[in-house]
Amino acid sequence: MDLSTFTIEADQKGLRLDVFLAQYVEQIPSRTFGRKLIEDGFVLLNGERVSPHHKVNEGDRVEVHLENVEPEEMNVEPENIPLDVLYEDASLIVVNKPVGMLVHPVHGTGTGTLVNALLYYCKSLSNVNEEHRPGIVHRLDRETSGVILVAKNDQSHVRLARQFEKHKVQKKYIAIVKGWIEFDEGVVDAPLGKHPLHFDKRAVSFDETDSREAETSYRVIRRCKNNTTLVALFPKTGRTHQLRVHMKHLGHPILGDDKYGDKKGFPRLALHAQSIAFQHPIGKWPMEIFAPLPQEFLNYP
Repeated sequence: MDLSTFTIEADQKGLRLDVFLAQYVEQIPSRTFGRKLIEDGFVLLNGERVSPHHKVNEGDRVEVHLENVEPEEMNVEPENIPLDVLYEDASLIVVNKPVGMLVHPVHGTGTGTLVNALLYYCKSLSNVNEEHRPGIVHRLDRETSGVILVAKNDQSHVRLARQFEKHKVQKKYIAIVKGWIEFDEGVVDAPLGKHPLHFDKRAVSFDETDSREAETSYRVIRRCKNNTTLVALFPKTGRTHQLRVHMKHLGHPILGDDKYGDKKGFPRLALHAQSIAFQHPIGKWPMEIFAPLPQEFLNYP
């Protein structure tokens, strides 16, 4: 997580929190943007949420969480980063994203992302999104590897986005989870909302004002000797951290997950987007693209 921590000094005492952010945090370009971060829960004072006009005192601890925060303005430059291209035509490109790569720039990380690499490779991407997310129709977590679909032009982007909205895109993930899953297959139908304590997490929530529908089907591939399960996951919806939260809710957190489980047991988050099936946005023929399993999955007991 991109976390910056500041301790209020004597000459900063009495400043409003949003003023302090604008004056002393390089990644925050304005008081307005700082106020939005505070209101959205990305800024904590002594571990608690406060209002933007709260005045700070000497010795106060300010935490600024910038991962997953949308930039106010960002000039995203093309970078010559190798891409594992699984499929490409004039309308779209499908890439096997490596683990550890952000899909698009966020505050504090403006380089080394998939978008930077795509801008260099493709030269032209759709402009439906903000400038820092050209071509991006859907996302994968930084820690998740695998297949991701990108639009090269606006017409393709709109038509692909519509398929996602209508749940016509079928995605398959492979995960390794803690414990033996009892049933060979099943469905986790549990709405997700904001975590009550941690701004950067999601949680199962039945609060109608906050939660959103989320559904994941699963099918056991193999129960391993070391009390873990290799499982295929099929998300019907695409909520943030959906698979990770749903598997924890089921009692089987994904290995290597430092947010929702135990980071031990696997060298990375054991989640890989193996395939995506959709209708070609222009030709309208059915397509299914596969990303090979990473070596660490293949070598797993």
